[in-house]
Parts: sequence; C-alpha cells; structure tokens
Amino acid sequence: MPLIELKNLNKTFKTKTSSVRALNDVSLSVEKGDIFGIIGLSGAGKSTLIRCINLLERPDSGGVIIDGEDIIKLGEKEIRQKRKNIGMIFQHFNLFNSRTIAQNIAYPLRYGGLTDEQIENRVKELLEIVGLESKENGYPSQLSGGQKQRVGIARALAANPQILLCDEATSALDPKTTQSILALLKELNKKLGLTIVIVTHEMSVIKAICNKAAIMENGEVIEQGAIFDIFSVPRRKATKDFIATTSNLHKVYDLLEEDSPALHLSKGETLAYFSYIGRAAVESLISTVSVMFDVRINIIFGDLDLIQGMPMGGLIVIIGGTDANKQKTIDYVGQKGVKVEVLKQYD
Repeated sequence: MPLIELKNLNKTFKTKTSSVRALNDVSLSVEKGDIFGIIGLSGAGKSTLIRCINLLERPDSGGVIIDGEDIIKLGEKEIRQKRKNIGMIFQHFNLFNSRTIAQNIAYPLRYGGLTDEQIENRVKELLEIVGLESKENGYPSQLSGGQKQRVGIARALAANPQILLCDEATSALDPKTTQSILALLKELNKKLGLTIVIVTHEMSVIKAICNKAAIMENGEVIEQGAIFDIFSVPRRKATKDFIATTSNLHKVYDLLEEDSPALHLSKGETLAYFSYIGRAAVESLISTVSVMFDVRINIIFGDLDLIQGMPMGGLIVIIGGTDANKQKTIDYVGQKGVKVEVLKQYD
C-alpha cells in the first residue's frame, strides 16, 4: 500500500473576475522510502499539488490518502495531528528572524507536551543531524542560504515525521549549496527511512536525488514513473525538454538551426546522434564499427551520466564512408541497444 496516494484531485482558484484550474484530475502514489520528484514550469500546479498532501490547500474534489486514511474526511483537530507526521520546507526558509537557531528548531515542539529538557535534547540532536552544532545560539541573519535551509530541515524533522515535503527547497540556492542540501536529503532518506516529496522546476535536481518523478503541465500529470524510465524513454515533449536541460547533447539542434561550421559535412558524410542506454554506453562500439564496416567516425561532442546507477548518455558523430557501409553501421549499433537519429546528410 502506498504511503501517499492522491486520487483524482481537482483544484480551481477563483477571483471576482476569473478562475484558474490549478489541478485537473491528478492522481499519483508515493511508496514508503521514495524520494519522489514533481517537476513542471511555473504555473503547472506542482506547488498546489504538494500543499494538498498536508491540506495546506484543500482540493475541491478527490482523495488525499496518507498511510491508508483519506485525511480530507477528517476533522480539523485530526488533520492537525496528521500534519505532525508531515514535515515541510520552503524556498524562502520561513524562519523567525528574532529567534535563535535553537528556538526556531524548537518551535514545533513547544506544544507537544515535552519538557524543556526533552526539547533541548531534541534540538541538539537535530542540529547534529544537519551539521549546525556550533550555530545553536546564532540568528538566521548570521547564516548563509544553505545554512538557513538546514535549519528549515531540522525544524521540519522536529516531530519525527514519516514524510518530508520540499517546495522548491533549493531554488534560492547556488549550485554548490544545492548539491550539499540534496546530499543531506538523500542521507536523511537513507538513515531515517524518510519519504521525501520534492517540487522543483530543475530536472538536474530530479536526476540527482529522486528515484521516481511526475511531470506536470497545465495542472495535469502528463508522465510519471521511475527516473531511469523517464530519462531513457521520455514520452511527452515537455519531459524531453526538461531532460534536455541536463545535457549538452541537445544543443546540436540549436547548432543545426544556426548552420554552425562545427556541423558542416563533406561529401559522403552523415551527422548522427547516438543515444546510449545502460550497458551499451560502455562498449567500444566506435572502434568496432570503424573496422567492421570501413567507416570513419569523428566524435563532435558527447555526454555520459549515471541515472540510478545505470550509464546513460550519447554522442554526436560524423560518419564518413559509402552509403551502404554507413547504413550497416547504423543498423549494427542499433542492434546493440543504441538509438540512432540521423540529423543531417551531405547535400
């Protein structure tokens, strides 16, 4: 049974003069221990969706089932109790500037029936978890953006939640700090068994940390599944566009549009895009086909990455030789699990 199950959610925001459909029949499920990404452009509905999980936004219709219970059907008191099991961090940290770091982290614990000593011990434990032991008596204004987010994470973990919701949690951070926060979240997922749902507009975040994801567009989930499946066989244009932002390979289309000299061909040459998935990415295909079929292969540029521990990437190449031998080359590498897209032929 999924830990989080969203069923046919609909949400419309209305003003005096207009209405906006933020969610349109959205369904997805998150298993215990997942790091589940929700990605989309601004206005896609992703932040509304994640806020429905703890009912900070109440959907107009549908079900929000947490650990087997539809919390939409609960009363306000019961919902508040459920929210203690769901921590949340935000893009702009939402810290109390007039309180110390320890006081910020302790805030959710003040109404949980704990003694001052128990709260103090828990705060020290959380500071150690997020690596801010020396900042206990400091104030948010004295911290960097990454440190502020670590405080936000510690505060969200104060009540030992099963679920952590991250609403654009790295969008205000520089790339290096983003990587450190993502590494911390991954560590928390592993050590604490924390289930994480992270909203972002950056596919690089999804690639770095998530094992599953959903892509949203115009209030709908247009694609979802395991990260490797999404990256290896994207079905929708929006998904392909997001994936393109994480690789230099798709720049070839811009270069073609610009008629870049880097892609100019000579007689008998073909420009091709080899997409590698899995084991094929580490095979010596280039040297093999060069000998087998008497072709010349010039690598223009390439990219290789690991998605969920599996090699994935590609090469932009110029193949020279007879038409028959070039076709044999394309057929052969295709049989080896490499997708080949012919981009340009010599005219």
